Amino acid sequence: MTVFMEAYKTRQEITVEELAMLPPHEVYLIDIRDEVAFERGSLPDAQNLNPLELQQGGYDLPEDRLIVCICMWGKISLGLAQNLREQGYTAVSLQGGYALWLQRKLEREAAEAAEDAERLKRIENSLRKKYKHKIASKFVEAVCKFDLVRPGDKIAVCISGGKDSMLMAKLFQELKRHNKFPFELVFLCMDPGYNEMNRRIIEENAKLLHVPLTFFSTDIFESVFHVEESPCYLCAKMRRGYLYRKARALGCNKIALGHHFDDVIETNLMSMLYSGTIRTMMPKVRSTSCPGMELIRPLY
Repeated sequence: MTVFMEAYKTRQEITVEELAMLPPHEVYLIDIRDEVAFERGSLPDAQNLNPLELQQGGYDLPEDRLIVCICMWGKISLGLAQNLREQGYTAVSLQGGYALWLQRKLEREAAEAAEDAERLKRIENSLRKKYKHKIASKFVEAVCKFDLVRPGDKIAVCISGGKDSMLMAKLFQELKRHNKFPFELVFLCMDPGYNEMNRRIIEENAKLLHVPLTFFSTDIFESVFHVEESPCYLCAKMRRGYLYRKARALGCNKIALGHHFDDVIETNLMSMLYSGTIRTMMPKVRSTSCPGMELIRPLY
C-alpha cells in the first residue's frame, strides 16, 4: 500500500484541492449520480456506477487505488464510501461533491482567462508602443513599399508555430484593424507530422494570442524521413506546395511567410558559399507552379 493510500485509510472525505494533487493513475473515481446528470458533466476519467450495486459488492473495484465517491453535493457519497471501507476498500467521499468541483473548475478557468486576456493586452500594446518603430512601423513600410496588400486580397498568413510567424499574424491583425481598404485574412497552419505535444503548444499559443488557426495535416515528415540528400530542401519545397494548394482551395490569392531580414541575408550568404551563385529571397514572388497565387514576405 502506498504512503498516500495509508494516509486516507482513516479519512472519510477528500477535498477538491487534495484530489487535484494526487496521481491520476492511483485514484479511481466513482460518480453515483444518475446517467443523465453524469452525461451532462463529470470529473475526467470518472466511472458512472450504480450505488445500490456498489453497496452489494456488484463491482470488481481496484484494491490498490484510492476510491473517490462522487455525488452532487457530497452527502450521499459519504455513506457509500463508508460502506466500501467496510468491504475492505480504501474509499473516501469528495467533499462538496460534483457541484463544488465544478465551481472550483469554473473559478480556475475564469482566473486563467483573465490572466490570458491581460497577457494578450500587454502583447498587443507592446506592438503599438514599445516595438512600434522597431517592428510595427517597418512591417507597414514593407507592405506599402513593395505593394504587398491590395484591395480585395485574401491572404493566407502561414503559421509554423515559431515566434516569427506568430508575430507576423499579430501584425496582420493590427493592420486589418486599421486598414483603409478591405482585405481578408486566413491564418493557415500546416501539420507536416508534428507530435501531439508540439501541435498542442501551437494551438495553445494561438488561442492565447487570439489567432484563429485553420489547421490541415500532411505526411511530409514521413515522406522525407528516409531521404539522405538535402531532405530539408525537399521538405521546404513540399511544404510550400501544400500551402499554395490549401490556400487556393480556401479562396486565397496570396500566402504570407514569416521570413525576415536576417533570413534574407542568410539565404544570400548560403547561396554564395555553398553553390557559388548570388540568389536571395524577394519580398514578393508570383508562383510558377500555382497560377494566380503570390508569395509575400511582409517582415522583409
